[in-house]
Amino acid sequence: MTPAISVTGLTRRYGDELALDDVTFDIEPGSITGLLGRNGAGKTTLMRILAGHEFASGGSMAVLGDCPLENEPVLRRMVFVREDQHYPDYGRPNLFRVRHALQMASWFYPNWDAELATELLDDFALPAKRAVKGLSRGMRSALGIVIGLAARAEVTLFDEPYAGLDAVARQVFYDRLLDNYAEHPRTVLISTHLIDEAAGLLERVLVIDRGKLMVDAAADDLRGSVIRVTGPAIAVAEFTAGRTVWNRRRIVSQESVVMAGPLDEAARARAGALHLTLEPLTLQQFVVQAAGPAAAGARERTSA
Repeated sequence: MTPAISVTGLTRRYGDELALDDVTFDIEPGSITGLLGRNGAGKTTLMRILAGHEFASGGSMAVLGDCPLENEPVLRRMVFVREDQHYPDYGRPNLFRVRHALQMASWFYPNWDAELATELLDDFALPAKRAVKGLSRGMRSALGIVIGLAARAEVTLFDEPYAGLDAVARQVFYDRLLDNYAEHPRTVLISTHLIDEAAGLLERVLVIDRGKLMVDAAADDLRGSVIRVTGPAIAVAEFTAGRTVWNRRRIVSQESVVMAGPLDEAARARAGALHLTLEPLTLQQFVVQAAGPAAAGARERTSA
């Protein structure tokens, strides 16, 4: 099966700055993947290259089996919605309205779902006659989401799509995305800082830090794969001997470490006998470890 998105050795330089550093991954069709990492990690740069909005400095990539750069047949099969989405107003910003933005989108995307677009406008209380220039930040995000979902594109890229939306509106987005994805499967790549909130959507996780791909794994494989171990320092040292430790904090005689798992029943029983507390990290906590100081060289291997 041809990957929906294929990236090999992708590199992007801005002068002396290396925004993407030899990034390689494949995403199979019909999946929802989270692109996670800190601000400035290279997520938006990667999405812009995939969407054909800028050139790579090295490596190669393909979307739906072909390079999207200046490739209208491919571009019509994908949609890219970003936090700072720009809408052309043709010199008449006060007259360019929400309904005009939707009408233009309907001309470009062959699978456009007008009925869904109307329903989403109601969901987000977004007036069709409101000038785009006069929309609040949240309403502009909602407009981007409406276009991203109603386009029903085979490849859908969401880059921090819900900036300015409250928790209720974000839940509308999650629910609508899952419902529409179930009815019309597609490949979705979504970048977000609200990781735990969106974790239930994700089947796959890519973590980028300083332009490097740090993690490429199924979301289910990551759940429970990293564990915080807390208790008497001597017991923690004994339990973690020979295991990979990402982070270590000590207060007097108590110590807390983040340790690679998962753990079998025997290991859990041993932890209980040593009076240790075991706490699986959430996906967001995992990303903090994978794209934080641990990723910059703070990981250590404890001695046996």
